[in-house]
Amino acid sequence: MKPTLQVRLSQHLALTPQLQQSIRLLQLSTLELHQEVEQMLEANPFLDADDEGPTAYDLPAERTSAGEREAAAVEPGAETGDVGAGADALAELGAGEFGTTEREDWENGTERDDFDGIAETPSAASGQGEDDDVGGREHGGADTTLAEHLRRQALGMRLPPEDAAALAVLIDSLDADGYLADPLEEIAQRLAAQLGIEPEDADAREDLAARLRCALHWLQHLDPPGVGARTLAECLELQLRQHADAPAREVAIAIVREHLEALARRDMKRLVAVTGADEDQIRDAQALIRGCEPKPGRPFADAEANIVVPDVVVQRSGRGFKVVLNPDVMPRLRINEFYAQAMRGRRGSGLAGRLQEARWFVKNIQQRFDTILRVSQAIVERQKAFFSHGAIAMKPLVLREIADELGLHESTISRVTTAKYMATPQGTFELKYFFGSSLATEAGGNASSTAVRALIQQLVDAEDPARPLSDSQLSQMLEEQGIQVARRTVAKYREALKIAPAALRKTL
Repeated sequence: MKPTLQVRLSQHLALTPQLQQSIRLLQLSTLELHQEVEQMLEANPFLDADDEGPTAYDLPAERTSAGEREAAAVEPGAETGDVGAGADALAELGAGEFGTTEREDWENGTERDDFDGIAETPSAASGQGEDDDVGGREHGGADTTLAEHLRRQALGMRLPPEDAAALAVLIDSLDADGYLADPLEEIAQRLAAQLGIEPEDADAREDLAARLRCALHWLQHLDPPGVGARTLAECLELQLRQHADAPAREVAIAIVREHLEALARRDMKRLVAVTGADEDQIRDAQALIRGCEPKPGRPFADAEANIVVPDVVVQRSGRGFKVVLNPDVMPRLRINEFYAQAMRGRRGSGLAGRLQEARWFVKNIQQRFDTILRVSQAIVERQKAFFSHGAIAMKPLVLREIADELGLHESTISRVTTAKYMATPQGTFELKYFFGSSLATEAGGNASSTAVRALIQQLVDAEDPARPLSDSQLSQMLEEQGIQVARRTVAKYREALKIAPAALRKTL
């Protein structure tokens, strides 16, 4: 073959380190962003925290000092565009390392009836995808942990050192719900091994097990009621025993001990037969059981794990609404000008690259919040009715609509709306909550799946407890209001709302 020389013109996409950092910062949650900032402050001497100065969003986007021009010359070709454009470029490459993961199964913070008829509230709210868009409001926990609360009470009991130590071991063995996580025998075996008690020393092991059984008795009489239980039935019984004056207490205790399944099925005939009580006593017993807390440790949940800090805040402005960034989540950073001035004229120095890195980091954070604000403003503009009337007024909205309006890629909108929260007059929601699929109506229009969920919740709340609505009936009622929803879809939405089936919602 004869060698030839050919010239070809082609285009290819290259993501610079600065652009990759910009995309990564965009998809971080508020907590992850602050961790990233802390790491950068420790690693880069040119970056300082400025608690009294402007936030990164307030800093000018462009600086033209001679020092910066010299620093920029250290890494020629390291250009960056808008963070949205960078994400669009990444999306065209298939997302790769910085791709986002769409979550499908989402829950909201509505209450549900558990299998035993006890009110149960999800411990955390999630976001949603376009088809399963049930979002959560913010919620918080207590400042004192369950273990601290119990230890304070134990100090007032003035127990001997050996008994106090046994009680402390059991307190440390509780799970987040207040239940004893391991069997008492396993705890005794582990403690014996730690104390160096030989397996052949049966007397010492029995004495240790007896101390733990006694400590468990003390633990189960501490506040909150039901703490230290090993099963749901034991937890409920511990709480019911505090209702000494309740006429139906013994009936309720008999039910939780052996007949919780019959209570879950609302099987009145079975409960009357096995307890010997009449229907009125069974109803009174059910009311007592419903008043119990199935998870005694829930009020002491970690506040840091439960509190949702909004990234943007929606405020009323005249007849409309305006969106502002939450200044509490915006890092306040500045370039150390003393070090920056010292780097003038030192292009070959490795520190010049660190200076440029610091400047790019500040700019990328600014772009992150600018993109979040733009997306939030577009959402508020399209969902104005929600902020005045609630979820039932939500309109259908998909990621592509916001992407087309802002000139960004869908993956960029997905990154912005994941783990970012908006405080509104209706509550605090993840940005994904405002996106929902479209359902047809008889009038030829469209209804948001979020609004349909809210309507299902209203219908269930207004139903006759003695004759709860089935999924088919709910579908028919929605159709009467012009919304065409299949029974299977109603069942799917009902489960997402944590609403039990009709048979389990029926009162005794």
